[in-house]
Amino acid sequence: MSSSEPSGSVAPADFRAALGRFASGITIMSTLQDGVAHAMTANAFTSLSLDPPLVLVCVDKGVRMHAAVLDCGYWAISVLAGDQQPIADRFARSGRELYSQFDGITTSAGPKTGCAVLEGALSWIECRTWATYDGGDHTIVVGEVLSLGLGEPSDPSALIYHASHYRKLPGA
Repeated sequence: MSSSEPSGSVAPADFRAALGRFASGITIMSTLQDGVAHAMTANAFTSLSLDPPLVLVCVDKGVRMHAAVLDCGYWAISVLAGDQQPIADRFARSGRELYSQFDGITTSAGPKTGCAVLEGALSWIECRTWATYDGGDHTIVVGEVLSLGLGEPSDPSALIYHASHYRKLPGA
């Protein structure tokens, strides 16, 4: 069987390698659960609809952020600038201390949801969960955009992920 014929089964390592060739932007998703801020790095984020304005993000069912975002129903996305890789690294680590995870990171409360938006991000978007869908080991969370804004980054380049490495995409 050639590699172009469907086999019915794809090895996870092959899947990861093939999709690693697709460059994606890097975001931080935040929410609140019982007054406690939660966050995670997300590259599975995209716009979905202009009318109504909808976006989607995919959340791993095995992380604490999953329950937090489903419980709250409101969340924010911060689109990371090129100099924010250390923030992406921090929120990508599993098992980090919940109550100190934002220490040393400047945030503000989103005007509609109160969810943390990162200072220095390229832009930010606040959402209310519109729908959720099963996506295997992830949940696809569709959000109705409630408010958004452009940041004032010190680095106008975008942080992207490609071929298992962070990279900077030059800004305008």
